[in-house]
Amino acid sequence: VGLGYIPNVQFAQFYLADQAGYYRDAGLQVELQNKTDPELVTLVGQGAVDVGISDGTSVIPAVSQGIPIRYVFAVFAQFPNIVFSKSTSSIATAADLKGKKVGIPGKFGSSWIQLEALLAGVGLTTADLQLVLFPDFGQLAALQQGAVDAATGYANNEPIRLALGGQQASVLALPLASQLPGPGLIVSAAALNGPKKDALRAFVAATQHAMRDIEADPQKGVDAAVVQIPELASDRPAQLAVLQATIALWESDYTRANGLGAVDPALWRRSIAFMAGLPDRLLAKPVTAAVCTSTTLL
Repeated sequence: VGLGYIPNVQFAQFYLADQAGYYRDAGLQVELQNKTDPELVTLVGQGAVDVGISDGTSVIPAVSQGIPIRYVFAVFAQFPNIVFSKSTSSIATAADLKGKKVGIPGKFGSSWIQLEALLAGVGLTTADLQLVLFPDFGQLAALQQGAVDAATGYANNEPIRLALGGQQASVLALPLASQLPGPGLIVSAAALNGPKKDALRAFVAATQHAMRDIEADPQKGVDAAVVQIPELASDRPAQLAVLQATIALWESDYTRANGLGAVDPALWRRSIAFMAGLPDRLLAKPVTAAVCTSTTLL
């Protein structure tokens, strides 16, 4: 199982499912690994990793390039990417970003696509901003120091860190009608009809079980993360704050009506149409929600 690049409390459900024996009780032997999003897309497509986490906005162009993966479970039912600024700034809406210095890690990935979508909603483009690149993801420090007016980030990361430092954040998130698919579980297309299909379904159910446990008692998630990553023990209040912000992104109106992790086809159709129209030309060939996603494992 391939998780994100850095072990983190945001993966607490996987740690808890492993430590509490949910995977074992389902007859599974699970090895958790940490990889980058691009690595996981390739490795899952090749069958070298059975299941991984990937942004929905990475799945769409990958499938358009012929990489045989399917998004099967929405870990983040709400898109976590945001643009944030200090609450003392004059930035209250996306329109207020015009002419402002905005820190970004680069012109790629989910943060960049989110910024394009946010601006499109108010008739702006990235050309209307003063973009400042931080390839080492140092845009939070830059904002704290006043080098930029706003920056891209994650709802469950930078605003929490600002608040813990005594500074409230102003957060710009995509409106409901412009949401994009957030990080979720991906598997290879072949695996959906392969010998591990039942094991993959059991893995999803066990992970779902752990997510419900953590929703009911977030401290269980922090405890599991500390077991997995002992150095987090010195920062438990901050870890709990990050996890609580993460939990808030696990559910949406769609998942509350259709079940935790449910994949919303209308959201995917709308997102594919938006990404197909971007000037970045991210999609090599046209794709549909049906070839990017699957509900087979739910």
